[in-house]
Amino acid sequence: PPRQRSLVMGLGTAAASTGMLVAAPMSQLLLQAGGWQFAINVMAGGFLLILPFLVFIGRVSRPSIDRNHTGGIVPAIRVAFSDRSFVLLFTGFFVCGFHVAFIQTHMPAFVSDKGLAASVGGWSLALIGLFNIAGSFLSGWSGQILPKKDVLAGIYAARAVVIAIFIMTPISPMSVYVFSAAMGVLWLSTVPLTTGLVAQTQGLTYLSTLAGFVFLSHQTGSFIGAWLGGRIFDSYQDYTPMWIAAVVLGVLATLIHLPIREAPGPLATQALSR
Repeated sequence: PPRQRSLVMGLGTAAASTGMLVAAPMSQLLLQAGGWQFAINVMAGGFLLILPFLVFIGRVSRPSIDRNHTGGIVPAIRVAFSDRSFVLLFTGFFVCGFHVAFIQTHMPAFVSDKGLAASVGGWSLALIGLFNIAGSFLSGWSGQILPKKDVLAGIYAARAVVIAIFIMTPISPMSVYVFSAAMGVLWLSTVPLTTGLVAQTQGLTYLSTLAGFVFLSHQTGSFIGAWLGGRIFDSYQDYTPMWIAAVVLGVLATLIHLPIREAPGPLATQALSR
């Protein structure tokens, strides 16, 4: 049912986080045992072991959907991007990608730069994965009873506050673990709400395509967060500018999500009128 859509998406995101919980400390152990090339080869071999299980995945039955009301996929994309709420959602998800990729890519290096053991960085990522299981479920559940846009705004605001507190306090193993737990709750908790809003405002006819565009914005933010973090550190030997940028972007994402309207947009309205 539409009301439970965000909850189901939250459960799926929570399940995916289990992999991060296992992979982060394992990759750290592999790096220490044989270097980065050895670690990559072992992890790649592990991924190949998953392929045979695809044989057991059944075919998903597709309901017949009338796409004639939009004139095709290209006009549908134009209609979606003419909707201010969709554009705001598209823009805001960029920030999620920036936060996630910067922290996931550079947290181990940041921890080592502060003189802490390399294992602290590995356990930091594992804690993010662990607490993201709860965070994803809670965000999906919240999307059933509260306006999704308000929950999203709250998540981005909380990220800004958590990051600001982290960079203003002395860095220690305990502060890293507390930060990782807090960020884990907020980590991918945006995903079920964002996808749910795309479905709610744009309808189901082109959900996979439009959600893909929104995810493209997320991945663009991911690229910039990971790449720019390295460039900044190479130039200044310091991650502080990136942490400040993460706080500022968190505030901007909060403001971006507040004006979103959750009522069906032009594309969903066209489908409902048929």
